[in-house]
Amino acid sequence: MNKFLSFTALAAGLTLSVAASAQEQATTASSNGSYRPIPNSDILFRKTIWRAIDLREKQNKPMFAEGKEISRVILDAVKRGELQAYRNDSLTTTFSAAEVAANSSYVEASAGLSQEEIDAGFTQDTGDDWGAPKKKGSKPAAPAAPSSFGFRPKDLYQMELKEDMIFDKKRSRMYHDIKTITLLVPSTLGANQSGIEKPIATFKYSDLVRVFRANPDKAIWFNPQNDAQHKNLADAFELWLFNSYIVKVSNPNDARLDEVYGGQQQGILASQQAAADLIEYEYNLWSF
Repeated sequence: MNKFLSFTALAAGLTLSVAASAQEQATTASSNGSYRPIPNSDILFRKTIWRAIDLREKQNKPMFAEGKEISRVILDAVKRGELQAYRNDSLTTTFSAAEVAANSSYVEASAGLSQEEIDAGFTQDTGDDWGAPKKKGSKPAAPAAPSSFGFRPKDLYQMELKEDMIFDKKRSRMYHDIKTITLLVPSTLGANQSGIEKPIATFKYSDLVRVFRANPDKAIWFNPQNDAQHKNLADAFELWLFNSYIVKVSNPNDARLDEVYGGQQQGILASQQAAADLIEYEYNLWSF
């Protein structure tokens, strides 16, 4: 009887231990943004990849339909408090909604007087004293303060996706395990005076899926061939209904391909080679 009780207690302890381990693993996996995490014991191969997505491309336009832009859906969700924003794809520090709004805005100085005109005695015309003589001893007006404007959703056509390409040995297939999506201010945008891509915020893919599912009337992948077959943005990512190109593959220096190979053109060629190498690797796994 004692042996039976001891065995029962041991079995119960092992069950609780396994359950706790599974819960810990699930929590850890969800914290990195994965929507469908794959257990480490099932992973034969994994490579972390960063992909650029240009929403102006023909294949990506269904995600960028007028009034239904994915950038609009994401930023509106942040404003409503439905979506947490992060500073980068390490997901260790967060942005507030106000900080995201600031990152998705630009400052433009209004057309005021030049410093030479102010030194010459001209004042800013406010429109209510046009033609009135200047009072003796009056001081020149200060230049108008700069104004802040939010980028339009159509302006924010650049995104970066971080994923793990994983070969699941239990299911014998390669998976695209998306971790994060980063919204960027394009470098070619006229209002972006820095001339480089500026990150607005990074978002967990698992959080984005939840937001897309909760807003089916807004988070739409527009089907240009059939209005009865529009899809949810979450389905579009699951089915990989978009085009992208590789900009970085995990490496010891954490360098992007254009940095590794010494230029943008070389980086594009390296991107094509990296995509081909991954396909060849998967093919070789099936060959042996």
